[in-house]
Amino acid sequence: MTTAVTTRVPGGEGAGVSRALYGRASFGALVVLGIGFVALFYRWFDRQLGPGGFSARYIEDWGHAYVVPLISVYFIYKHREQLKRIPVHAHWPGLVPLLLGIVLYVYFIVGYANHMFQGFALVIAFGGVVMLAAGPRMVRAVSFPIVYLGFMVTISELVMNKITWQLKLIASKGSYVALNMLGIDTELSGNVLEITNRAGEVLPLNVADACSGMRMVVAFVALAAAVVMFSCGQWWQRVAVLSMAVPVAILMNVVRVVVLGMLTLINPDLAVGEAHTFIGTLLLLPALGLFMLCVWVFDQIVRTEPTKAGAA
Repeated sequence: MTTAVTTRVPGGEGAGVSRALYGRASFGALVVLGIGFVALFYRWFDRQLGPGGFSARYIEDWGHAYVVPLISVYFIYKHREQLKRIPVHAHWPGLVPLLLGIVLYVYFIVGYANHMFQGFALVIAFGGVVMLAAGPRMVRAVSFPIVYLGFMVTISELVMNKITWQLKLIASKGSYVALNMLGIDTELSGNVLEITNRAGEVLPLNVADACSGMRMVVAFVALAAAVVMFSCGQWWQRVAVLSMAVPVAILMNVVRVVVLGMLTLINPDLAVGEAHTFIGTLLLLPALGLFMLCVWVFDQIVRTEPTKAGAA
């Protein structure tokens, strides 16, 4: 059963819209609910985003987790005027996803310990919190940024290995072709590139290690989803841009390995450590440019002509 105390908003864009009027008691309950949520899932937040968490220790692969919540918050801020016009009220059925998320979270701690599933349970519970506090219409309006929070969850090693192994092989073959086209004598053995310098020395470049950034495919998909949230108005455009995420990730990692191969000829130490991490992170910028180019191309393919005033 849904209960709410409502009032009319005088003037402005929200004029005549029924909205919930939260009193001090209700506001206090919301604060308690928020504090309780953070306290309950503090263990996961610390393991994911804390100083010794996955995102800090493997920042090249999972550092984007720090940015994901900010993107969701910015989406809500950007659409704040539309959201103000949605009636908000306590909606008790929201307890169902909230409790489901809590039960799953506990199970994936004490039953089948799995950090990834704990994170997804957190997202389910958070959706329940929003429904409980603001109602189903608000959940529908902010469903995209809620689901987007799933990108801050570290994917299990077993799953990532299965996903990225074939992608690494593709990146290896693409890099092998590109390096030889650039006149750099290169041989390919599995996922290991053997680069011969001018002195005749063979310098191995292990793509499984030096290009472990293929795991950044999650970051590239998250980037594509962010572009979709802010730039695509039609469903087919969203599908098209998201479908470009993996090809763009492969292309950027081919570029990455080619750059590392060229640096190996100068100094093998430049292909590892901080330089390697910096190159991988830097490639997110041209990837963003490619996604925006795709959006522009799709806009040119189907252009919506403005309706002329006074047209019959």
